[in-house]
Amino acid sequence: MYAKYFKRIIDFIFALMALILLSPVLLILVMSGAIAMGGNPFFVQPRPGKKDKNGEEKIFNLIKFRTMSNKKDKDGNLLPDEERLNKYGRFIRSTSLDELPELVNILTGDLALVGPRPLLVKYIPRYTEEQRRRHDVRPGLTGLAQVNGRNAITWEEKFKLDVEYVDNITFLGDIKIILGTFKAVLKRDGISSETCSTMEEFMGSEVEIVAYE
Repeated sequence: MYAKYFKRIIDFIFALMALILLSPVLLILVMSGAIAMGGNPFFVQPRPGKKDKNGEEKIFNLIKFRTMSNKKDKDGNLLPDEERLNKYGRFIRSTSLDELPELVNILTGDLALVGPRPLLVKYIPRYTEEQRRRHDVRPGLTGLAQVNGRNAITWEEKFKLDVEYVDNITFLGDIKIILGTFKAVLKRDGISSETCSTMEEFMGSEVEIVAYE
């Protein structure tokens, strides 16, 4: 009953209150981000959301604060993430302040407070049928994988935790994840993988990949 009727109401109320209370912080981040990034402080990217009645993911625009510049090499190609991630970007990413604009995505109903994190659209055909079940619910601002290693665990471990969450949504479980998120943010755990400043691209698991049209 919580997942079907009350979760969305709680998400909306919380996001609205958070936006109002954090509006001074958001204003400061908008201005400082514009200076640090030399222009638009926002990062907007299409992400897959919850599946519709036809079993297809709704694509929405995720809003975050930019943490990387648009610096390019002599051929016009973007430099590696490590070279585009400046001090300001590292700070707001390590403190998760870059995620605050996603409160708007929660208001519009594209995100929930808790759920599997929305990844890239191009990953959809790379999922197994089981992994793609992560899209049976709204993606979240934080999730079970984020309080159990974040980017320090493998993709397969992340997806296993995502599906575990989908199968076990409860109010107390969400509260536990939210509290665990605050703890992880304060400790700045799992921000990067062992070999990348963020997370390596997901290329698919070593099992049959389900085709997606």
